[in-house]
Amino acid sequence: MQFSAAQIALLINGKVEGNTDRTVSAFGKIEEAREGQLSFLANPKYEEHLYTTKASVIIINDNLELKQPVDATLIRVKDAYTAFATLLSKYQELKTQQLVGIQQPAYISPTAKIGEGVYIGAFAYIGEQVTIGNNVKIFPNSYIGNNVTIGDNTIIHPGVKIYHDCVLGRSITIHAGTVIGGDGFGFAPQADGSFQKVPQIGNVVIEDHVEIGANATIDRATIGSTIIKAGAKLDNLIQVAHNVEVGHNTVIAAQAGVSGSTKIGNNVMIGGQAGIVGHITIADGSKINAQSGVSKSIKNPNTAVTGSPAFDYTSALRSQAVSRNLPDMERRIKELETLVKQLLAEKV
Repeated sequence: MQFSAAQIALLINGKVEGNTDRTVSAFGKIEEAREGQLSFLANPKYEEHLYTTKASVIIINDNLELKQPVDATLIRVKDAYTAFATLLSKYQELKTQQLVGIQQPAYISPTAKIGEGVYIGAFAYIGEQVTIGNNVKIFPNSYIGNNVTIGDNTIIHPGVKIYHDCVLGRSITIHAGTVIGGDGFGFAPQADGSFQKVPQIGNVVIEDHVEIGANATIDRATIGSTIIKAGAKLDNLIQVAHNVEVGHNTVIAAQAGVSGSTKIGNNVMIGGQAGIVGHITIADGSKINAQSGVSKSIKNPNTAVTGSPAFDYTSALRSQAVSRNLPDMERRIKELETLVKQLLAEKV
């Protein structure tokens, strides 16, 4: 597929500088791009490549002042990174829209309801009373359990497993190997030291425009629902336990874990390998640094924490600075002790 600079500018509300008819058919990094490719410049440290790149069309920020002539056609926008992301999304949509139909072999229950424009890949399993919306794409080797609902324009990548009774909204993307609705980790200790399993009879509800990375696990609730609210983005290899709620537009980086019944607010940012204990609340706008261990509720909105156990980010940085100075402080204290002894000896 080929697009002209004028067509691209129309899609991202940009202004063209140069040949509006110049066309591209692929994407490339600005330092490696070739003729016929589209690139972008958002980070100033890559600006030197703007003057040497072979890219045909480049998206740049409105406020960028050129230091020398550029061979490529430029498209100026308010935010080059966001504009480029929008284009990539459009490109991906065009590619997935071409996937329509049911490959064989695949099992689809006679009681399942399938919308229009749906793609179901080979070896997929669609259970009883499943409802699949329009333009849904289910890639090969996926499992959709009984009574699952999947909203319009959702993409289920290969090998995803969605257990019974789970509810997915519209325009969700779930990447390969993820499990939605596995049993929560619920076991009752017994007098003899053994553990009796507590049946997990709830479900998982994932609202619109959520993206979940590869090999993540979202456990079903013991009773009620584990909820991932609209706009949340979860990275690869994340564990979300039973009855957790993840707020609107919250982002969680890879290898983080959230224990049962914790309520995470809106617009929270959680770094990689962070761990959050169960039955606490995380206030809206909180920022949890990578590898932090959160052991108690964060009650004040827009709080930043770090460390294990996690505490206020600014205080943590001060503590680290003090720790680095401890050897020097010890030396100075010893010098002071020596000086005090000498003064006392002189008095005697």
